[in-house]
Amino acid sequence: MMSWSERINKELSIRLSMDALRQRPIIEYNTTRWLISKGRKYLNFSSNDYLGLSQNPMIIEHWQQGAELGAGTGASVQVIGYRLQQFQLEQDLAKWLDYPCALLFNSGFIANQACIYLLARKRDRIIADKLCHASLIEAASYSPAKLYRFNHNRLDSLVSHLNKPCLGNTLVATEGIFSMDGDQSPLIDIAYQTHCQNSWLLVDDAHGIGVIGEGGKGSCWQHKVKPNILIVTFGKAFGVSGAAVLCNEATAEYFNQFSRHLIYSTAMPPAQVAALQAALRKIQEGDGLRKKLKQHIAHFRAGAKSLPWLLKQSTSAIQPLVVGKNSLALYLAYRLRLAGFWITAIRPPTVPVGTSRLRITLTAAHELEDIDRLLEALHEVASK
Repeated sequence: MMSWSERINKELSIRLSMDALRQRPIIEYNTTRWLISKGRKYLNFSSNDYLGLSQNPMIIEHWQQGAELGAGTGASVQVIGYRLQQFQLEQDLAKWLDYPCALLFNSGFIANQACIYLLARKRDRIIADKLCHASLIEAASYSPAKLYRFNHNRLDSLVSHLNKPCLGNTLVATEGIFSMDGDQSPLIDIAYQTHCQNSWLLVDDAHGIGVIGEGGKGSCWQHKVKPNILIVTFGKAFGVSGAAVLCNEATAEYFNQFSRHLIYSTAMPPAQVAALQAALRKIQEGDGLRKKLKQHIAHFRAGAKSLPWLLKQSTSAIQPLVVGKNSLALYLAYRLRLAGFWITAIRPPTVPVGTSRLRITLTAAHELEDIDRLLEALHEVASK
């Protein structure tokens, strides 16, 4: 039997030998477009701040004004009370996305886990896309329900699972836009097949909300699909942090009464709530930013199609270049870092074995000249 230290050191050694050891680089400055680390300035192509709102002066001002009410809330809403600003933000989100209720959570990871842990019981089953976020898959794996994973975006695979008998309820889970491939889910077909089986649909739209759909209302709005549970996060296009779960009144009350993630978490601080209220207004007015981002995506894809690596079929801000081996992904990220570009090598277990990649993310904060410089650097590295 190994000791704690022996076990830890063994696991770290294995990850190191596979070129899969993660790093936490220290940065001194980050404005979405630019990033400074160890005194050197880089063009940043790793941010999920798709509209550049983290640097918006009005949002920053609202954060500062909210902080005047206190740096924190001191307890959960069930203990300390429910601030009017929190209630108003939930009301605004629910009205915007056409749901009866919205519930605030401190992160998208927590919101995803809260939904699975609360809803799934023994005899139930969860049918999730194989590329769903780790927060959903982990929660489903540890829940008493049975987890099945259908082939990515394959309707026939989903239907095959749905047609099998289940003694309890079924929850189908997918994403609006997938975080590592950047492609969209066939939501219309998934919603139809799910509802035909009297099952519930959960959609995590972390990478779609604010970016696509009318007024930035996201993937479900774009496809005219209304899942039973819609999860939107605020750490991407909103430029802040946190998340919300959209649902009907009874489900919201069920969360308030039984969700440990909600009941036993300190409430969102007033500064964050104020910033999110401002960010929501900017997203609703952000057609110009979304148009600029769309132009950047088209420009990058046109210039990258002749690169020797697999450019995933993505029309989103996430543009993955799949290179295969961990060592090659690390090498390419290193060469780009030397050229002044901050791009991260994504490796297993975040992505399947053999699909290590450069995950390039474009934002409205970039300029076309930035993308031209990146394309030039990618082609130069490829030629060598």
